[in-house]
Amino acid sequence: MPAPRRVTLSDIAKQADVHVTTVSLALRNHPRLPERTRSRIKKIAQELGYRPDPVLQALVAYRGKVMTRRNPPTLAYLTNWSTRLGWERVTAHPEFFAGAKAKAEELGFTLEHFWMSEPGLTHTRMSKILQTRGITGLIIASHRRETDVALHFDWSAFSAIKIDYFPHEPELHNVTNDQCSIVRLAIRHARKLGYKRIGFAMDRGWDHSVDRLWTAGFLAEQSLQAPKDQVPLYLFPDYEPVSTWMAETRDQVQVEPKNFAQWYKQHKPDVIISKRSFLEPAIAAMKLKIPEDVAFIDVFLEDCDGATAGVRQNHETVGQLAIEILAGQLHYNKYGIPEIPTTTYVEGTWFDGNTCPDLTPQLTAVSTKK
Repeated sequence: MPAPRRVTLSDIAKQADVHVTTVSLALRNHPRLPERTRSRIKKIAQELGYRPDPVLQALVAYRGKVMTRRNPPTLAYLTNWSTRLGWERVTAHPEFFAGAKAKAEELGFTLEHFWMSEPGLTHTRMSKILQTRGITGLIIASHRRETDVALHFDWSAFSAIKIDYFPHEPELHNVTNDQCSIVRLAIRHARKLGYKRIGFAMDRGWDHSVDRLWTAGFLAEQSLQAPKDQVPLYLFPDYEPVSTWMAETRDQVQVEPKNFAQWYKQHKPDVIISKRSFLEPAIAAMKLKIPEDVAFIDVFLEDCDGATAGVRQNHETVGQLAIEILAGQLHYNKYGIPEIPTTTYVEGTWFDGNTCPDLTPQLTAVSTKK
């Protein structure tokens, strides 16, 4: 039995008594057409049972990638750090931009950086500058905690994707590293390697910056441990008001050696999960040896050469996905603040390393002797 004939744009155009180009624009929600016209054509398409041809869409996307454009459209990469390029010296943020830039060029766009803290630059003025230049696609990235204020743009003119959590308003589609699953991944590998008393040390402000997903991941996994093996979460500084978290961006963070020593001596973790640079001064002050005295897992692993165990966060993938999602939004002319904002999480990748050796052989040997 032959397959039913696919409904085409021409069929819809004939039924709606419009040109096929008008149908194409309507189905892509193009603002060039009045809302009433778009709604009417979409309704006719639905009644006729129209379904887009994925093969044709893939061909169009491919042609868009391989055909050089004379004037490639520009996407804006909006940052709000203490200095224009201060974010380039901070963990993750340079990789966000590198991934976004590479993917933008692959898809035929130009990615241009804009600094929102330029002297005399207001949100309204920035919005008008972007509109005047015909820039409708925005990546909101590298905003400091203290700049967590609502962005007042003419959002009806823009499609925007946010990287990470700041600013919280307006609520836009978001792409970020899955810090909750990254911590859980580290803990599960620590257990698999034979460790029971698993400690986690994190800067309180950094935990706030990821909407406390590190805390959530650690506590979720800790609840699976026997009570006698549970090690309390160590957030440092010991106390810091919310107003202080928002007051400054500390690019160089370290634990306080005295307080860390008290926590370590009281709870005696077998392994500590953290960022290496956070702990190095305190570990050196206590003259602890890794992994002889305590094992270590880095949740911001940079060198995957086997020297350090940990999770590599795929920052460049975050930037790439942000551009891909934005390109899709622009293709279908989806502008404004989304009615239901979504978050896309990027998983981390585990790497074994010498700082967290496998204990299972010796644990098996002890068990056999008994």
